[in-house]
Formats: sequence, structure tokens, C-alpha cells
Amino acid sequence: MRPRRSAVAVHSPRGASPLAWATRPLAWAALAAALACASPARSQPDAGAAGGPAARDDDAPPAPAPAAAERGGSVWASCAEHVPPGATRPQIEETFPKNGFSGYAAHLEVTVAHGKGETVLPEGFKVQSDSDAARAIEKAGFVLPEADAGAGPTSTTTATDTGATTKLVIPFVPLPKEPGRSALLLPPVPIAVSRASGEVVTVCTRPHEIVIEDPIANERDPKVKPNPPARPQREEWVLAKQLTVGILIGAALGLLVAWLVRRWMRRPRVVAAPPPKLPWIAALEELEALRRSDLLSEGRTGEYFDRVSDCVRKYLGARYGFDGLETTSDEMRALLARVRPPVPVLPQITRFLADCDLVKFARLQPTEADCLTALDDGESIVHRTTPPASRPGDGTGAASPPAAGKQPPPARPSRAREEAP
Repeated sequence: MRPRRSAVAVHSPRGASPLAWATRPLAWAALAAALACASPARSQPDAGAAGGPAARDDDAPPAPAPAAAERGGSVWASCAEHVPPGATRPQIEETFPKNGFSGYAAHLEVTVAHGKGETVLPEGFKVQSDSDAARAIEKAGFVLPEADAGAGPTSTTTATDTGATTKLVIPFVPLPKEPGRSALLLPPVPIAVSRASGEVVTVCTRPHEIVIEDPIANERDPKVKPNPPARPQREEWVLAKQLTVGILIGAALGLLVAWLVRRWMRRPRVVAAPPPKLPWIAALEELEALRRSDLLSEGRTGEYFDRVSDCVRKYLGARYGFDGLETTSDEMRALLARVRPPVPVLPQITRFLADCDLVKFARLQPTEADCLTALDDGESIVHRTTPPASRPGDGTGAASPPAAGKQPPPARPSRAREEAP
């Protein structure tokens, strides 16, 4: 019966006396076993205090490799520090959170003090996905968010009296492989500083520890959260881009072609002059118009006679190839005398020119009968000097078509036609 009382005493309620544990050997054995099992779990955080997951952010970094120490920098898989000879290593200050949540960005803030002519991250914070640095950061349990998604690093530069200060904020997303609480170590990351001389100084940050918790670790019954709201995505639409460029080029070419066609349509065109009338047709029309004029009824006989003379002179010049209006009567008779075959009415032309000179130079006032006689003589001269092939009514040849498709008005018969050529 005593052993049963002893077992009841071990599992006694909270009100039992603590002295019962010391008086029973079975209770001592259970306590020793519990302490033996708990001692390894306690020893792990204690070991981390010297450089494990529980180390502080301002602890000293590990000692550099001997080869790297000779070059003046430390070497990590994620970063290789490089300071050119004669250059001074920039002073940097960095902070990183001690705690965070899985899947939520933890920001590494780095403040770099540099000269006025120097630039921090001249090409931005770039880590190639297939490089050793990217593999080391990913192996450590961190992922760099995409810069195009709006979560890339930010940089702010402030000028000072002695130089400039640049503050960098670089986000890292912790993604531990195991659920629950995890202690991750962010390896050093490279910070590039471009000097005024063109040299690039690369410094490495310190490794930073962070304790990662699950976002739903403290929830009793976690629910599935809805997806975040949609964000606008920029996509290069190659077909639309090519169509737009093609339409613009086509529109430009269309405008150019339209301008060229319009200019060609509005060009000054060469209008073909109507063929000149044959001299005898033009002379007969002019003499007929003069016959129908009112000059004689108005008593303007002198003007009437001069116009008949000018018409005949102009005709003879056009018929035989000289300027009849600018040629004197003597010159005209000499020119007509050299024409071959001879002019058939040369004596009649000579008398006509003499009568015209008498009226023009002797200041004689012709009568109405003189004017009509001169008009009849002029029509006779024109008819009798017309080429045979162009004489209307002759059966020796086809008559030449008058200009503009008009037939010459029939000549008024005169008594001069009855004279023999």
C-alpha cells in the first residue's frame, strides 16, 4: 500500500508540500531525468551568445581569411571587398532589425560617408541570379525582391561640409526552409562607391542575425487570407508597338505622297497655242470685218484706207516671208520681184502700194469710193496669191482646214477677180 501512496504523492495536486519530493527516491530520479534532457536545449542558446543565432548586431565580424587580410579586405561568398591602393575605405554605418516575419521584407539601412565627387551604387544594387553572391544570399534564406515591382533599394544623398552622406535602404525577404521560429544570418552584401578618378571601391557590410517568426504563429485558428489587390503590370506589347510604328511611317509616307501629287497637279502646265491661221484666211477675215465696220458711215475714210493698207502689207509679209508692216513700198517691190515662181499679180500690188503711199504721204483725203476700191483690190490680191492647193473651190487640191475648225467666210466678189492673173 505504501508504493501506491508514494505514486499519489508524485502526482499530487498543487497544494501538496514540496518536502514530499525530497523524501521519495522516485521523485529524485524523475527530476534528474528531466534536467538531463533539458541541459542540451539550454546549451544551444548559450553557445549562440558567442556567435550563434542570439548574437547581437554590433558584435565583431569573423576574422578575415589570411589571403584577404594581405589584400586589405575580407572575402565572403556573397561579397569580396576591394579597396584600390592609395584609396581610403569609406566609413559605413548599418542597422538591421533583430526580429522579423517570414515573407515580410527586412530592410538593411546603410549610411555611407564619402567625398563630394564620389557616387554610391553608380549602377544600382545589382546581384546576378546565377552569381556566387546570389547563391550565398539565397542559401542563407533571403531573397531580393524585384526592383521593377516597386520594392527595390532606395538611395538618398545629403551634402555635408566635408563631403556627402548617402543612406541606402536595401530590402531582404527572409524565407526560412523550416516552419516556426528560425534564426537566420544575413551574409555581407557589397556596397560599391565610384570615385572621381573612375576607380570603384567595394566595401562589405557586416553579417547580421535576425530571428524570424511565422506570421500566423500566435493565431489559434489561422484563416486563409485573400490575395492582395491587383497591381498594374507593364508588359511590352510587341505587335501593338510594331503596328503603331508602321501606321506612323505609313501616315508620313501618305502625307508625303499626297503633297507630291498635289504639287504635281498644281504645276504650271504648258498650254499648246492654237495653230496660227493661214495668212490668206486671216487677211480675208480682217478685210471682211473691215467691210462690215461703221467707219465709212462715220466718215472716217482715212482710217479705213490705212487699215486696208496695213492688212494687205501684213498678209504679203506673212505669205512671202518678211515683215510687211516694217518694210517700205520700194523694199517690198524688190523683195516680191525676187520670189520664184514669180508673183502673178506683182503689177497690181505695185499700183496698190503706190495708191497707199499717195494717201499716206500726200495727205490726200480718200473718198468712200476710193476706200471701197482699195478694199476690193486688197481682196483680189489675197485671192490671187493664195496657193493653188488652198484655194477654196478649185479642184486642183484639197483645201487646208482653217484654224479652230471654222470655215472662212465667203469672200465678196469684186471686179478685180475678173482680171487675168
